[in-house]
Amino acid sequence: MASEPMPVVLDALAIPRTQSATRWEAAMDGTLKILLAVSLLVELVVVFCSIISRSVFNSPWIWTDEVARLALSTIAFAGGAFAYRRGEHACLHTLIDALPVPAQRVCQVLVQFLVLTVAVAAGLNAYPLLIAKWLEVTTVLQMRATWYVLPLLVCMLVLALTALQRLASLHRRTVLVVGGGFVVLVAALSLTQEIWLPWVEGDGALGLALGMFFLPVFIGLPVGFALLLGALAYLFASGAAPMVALAHTMVSGVSNFVLLALPFFILAGMVMNDGGISRRLVQMVHALVGHFRAGLFYVMVVSMYIVSGLSGSKVADVAAVGLVMRDMLRRQGYDMEQSTAVLAASAVMGETVPPSIPMLVLASVTTLSTGALFIAGLVPAVVIGICLMGLIYVQARRSAAPRPPRADRGQITRATLGGLLPLLMPVFLFGGILFGVGTPTEVSSFAVVYGLVLACLIYRELGWRAFLKGVIDCAAASGMILFILSTASSFAWALTTAHLPDRLVELLTGAHQSQWVFMLASILLLIVTGSVLEGLPALLILAPILMPIAGQIGVNELHYGIVLVIAMGIGTFMPPIGACFYITCAVCETTIEGAGRRMVPFLVVLVLGLVVVALVPWFTLFLPMKFHLAG
Repeated sequence: MASEPMPVVLDALAIPRTQSATRWEAAMDGTLKILLAVSLLVELVVVFCSIISRSVFNSPWIWTDEVARLALSTIAFAGGAFAYRRGEHACLHTLIDALPVPAQRVCQVLVQFLVLTVAVAAGLNAYPLLIAKWLEVTTVLQMRATWYVLPLLVCMLVLALTALQRLASLHRRTVLVVGGGFVVLVAALSLTQEIWLPWVEGDGALGLALGMFFLPVFIGLPVGFALLLGALAYLFASGAAPMVALAHTMVSGVSNFVLLALPFFILAGMVMNDGGISRRLVQMVHALVGHFRAGLFYVMVVSMYIVSGLSGSKVADVAAVGLVMRDMLRRQGYDMEQSTAVLAASAVMGETVPPSIPMLVLASVTTLSTGALFIAGLVPAVVIGICLMGLIYVQARRSAAPRPPRADRGQITRATLGGLLPLLMPVFLFGGILFGVGTPTEVSSFAVVYGLVLACLIYRELGWRAFLKGVIDCAAASGMILFILSTASSFAWALTTAHLPDRLVELLTGAHQSQWVFMLASILLLIVTGSVLEGLPALLILAPILMPIAGQIGVNELHYGIVLVIAMGIGTFMPPIGACFYITCAVCETTIEGAGRRMVPFLVVLVLGLVVVALVPWFTLFLPMKFHLAG
């Protein structure tokens, strides 16, 4: 599975694949698949050809940005709706799984009613924006701006129909009882609005927004919908802006051209895994460093660093390295629970190795440069990698692990030659961004094309049917992330309108806290929220709020951004609720309990390594300053 960049706890209410779908359901899914595949492939061709046109013929395609915005909007909203139908949205089931069956049924039904409510409310408020945008036309193609909003309206329609379909498949009595109570509650709140609304004005509106976000998350509502529900609650209670602002911020949240690199990097990860590229890289590393005591663990760390420079997707990276090394580890008698911990810790290290989807998204919601973030993350990843290798060395010495035989010269030569072409892929990616050959989006499209040449034409391990299936999976996974980005944009806008950042600044100033106290508190906050909110949503919500504060108290924002990304990564791999850790256990076929115990010392080392990076800004800023990307 290489199509999902940020691991999720899948929605248990996904429509079963084996269930015979009705005609309209099949038509809906088929239409969404075609729409997503066409959007992604057409945009890939357009962006790649625009590079060739500009570089070779000195004739740039100035209309590319307008087409990219339409493709992003389509992938974000049509892909987000399709991912919801497939049960691929991030959900927190830790609490409801511990409840008795009747209580679980209540939560499941309530979640679907909340999705239905959010979809209807957002759809109704998207319609006026759709009409208003008819009067706007794009500069180059003279295309109606309505096309950028239409995917949002379609998304909400599909979500509403899917919620109704799921309600029809749930326990009928629970649906009637909970649904009746939900309708009565909504009607009562609407009729008594003049009585209770004054109680939630001002600070009450902010509290209501936060409550309407956190409480539904803990009963299993997907994070993206909870963000949208919180923004809706704030707008309704505060009256700070017309409700149409919700749809406007959602569309604006995914209109940044640089975000198109996200589905391209995910697609590159899929090609890398299914096309044999990652396997050859791992084999090369194994031939070079696999002869040390506990050598396969070193191979895992080094391979994760290299492979992370191909896809930017943690699921793709974990699957690429884990699936290749799993059998090797078993054959040589390694403890698989320990191996799971090493793989998870190595993936955290790779969070700041470019290309990184969290860094890409961070650049889209802050003023930070993508190129500066990419180069700034290289040395911090090395620092954390060295810390992990130190722990592996100590554990290997204590356990008297055997030293594997060294590969002979012929094996090293063959493995190196086999990994040479795949190794050029991260070199092209990083070099293209660093030296200004193209934007991250343009360079990522080149990575996909280069990977396809290797996988389809040279190695011949990826068929076109498998590629097209991967394109659809990639578009759905990208849609899930972009949908969360759009709803997080609305929620962050609501929090900013409520002056939450200003209040946090006042709180920090009033308490006379130092830069280091702020940095350590930020690390703790991102680790905890990253584990609860599946990582990326935590970064989307907190980064726009915390980043200006960091700048005001004298913390370098580029350095601070790298610290936030690593802290978020630790949270997503932290047992027992870190979503990425579940994926790692599944790849290595180990239990969460056993691997979780082995993960504890690695978590300690990861946190200590992050503290070192946080307290020594030189590790982050040395390379950006060398290349004049940071002041």
